[in-house]
Amino acid sequence: MDRGCTGDLSRADAAESAPGRLLATLGRVRIDLHTHSRASDGTQTPRELVQAAAAAGLDVLAITDHDTSAGWTEAAAAADEYGVELVRGMEISTRHGHWGVHLLAYLPDPTYAPLVDELDAVLDGRSARVPMMLERLRGLGIAIDDEDVRRAAHGTAATGRPHVADALVTLGVVADRTEAFDRFLGAGRPANVQRYAAPLLDTIRHVTAAGGVSVIAHPWGRSLHRLSEADLAGFRDAGLSGLEVDHQDHDREARAELRAIAGNLGLVVTGSSDHHGAGKNDHELGVNTTAPDQYERLLDLADAAASAAGRATPEIVRG
Repeated sequence: MDRGCTGDLSRADAAESAPGRLLATLGRVRIDLHTHSRASDGTQTPRELVQAAAAAGLDVLAITDHDTSAGWTEAAAAADEYGVELVRGMEISTRHGHWGVHLLAYLPDPTYAPLVDELDAVLDGRSARVPMMLERLRGLGIAIDDEDVRRAAHGTAATGRPHVADALVTLGVVADRTEAFDRFLGAGRPANVQRYAAPLLDTIRHVTAAGGVSVIAHPWGRSLHRLSEADLAGFRDAGLSGLEVDHQDHDREARAELRAIAGNLGLVVTGSSDHHGAGKNDHELGVNTTAPDQYERLLDLADAAASAAGRATPEIVRG
């Protein structure tokens, strides 16, 4: 985790006067709150990601690499250059019961020790399972080694299955990441290996204590288990702020049901692309967006969390 990633901290003190908070009142605003760079499993550098967001006509972008803030500094500099409002965040790998849940954390203090410890444990778990996956692939007759994955990972802090998938593409074993997951790396496939994920409720509390806010990513999109309204109410009571409703993994019916649940529970509704560059098809920047009023709600909750925590939390980069 990047421990020295920002030089413009102390968001809570500046929130009331920040001119960027007026952005959502000025005409049509396009807000994408879930994207990935090469700091985790995207295929663009943080700078390239921001540049692509500007070219796509986005006004607000959140960088949310998996379990790391390593791309924040580069993305912030690019946002200032290209005139994009940047929200610094991350997508944390968590577990609730027997099920994996991805938690989007926005604007936490990246030096808060309990959060740092959990992220380090998650990253260690990612890295530790790669050799086991490679051993299983070799057992299937595929000639692949650590160096193949290192080249595919480009020095990321969060080496994992997508980089193994990219190595398989480079080696000509599969055509793309999707085929790699479908044949070898996805749940129940022959080279899949379980890894550590942080306890969800504890992680929500850590993000809040770090002065940030949390949103469940694609809550009905990645497993056979659908988190119930009762589950989500418990997460809200632990400090959860919102649900990512508008996502490519949710069909129209799921979006309507999740929007109703969010309304019942008083949770913010977000929408986003879950963009990974060339690493994921049909997730173009801005394919789903967050409504300006919901973005303002999220920022208000973040300001309140930062004030309550009394921590040095990242400012929005106003571009």
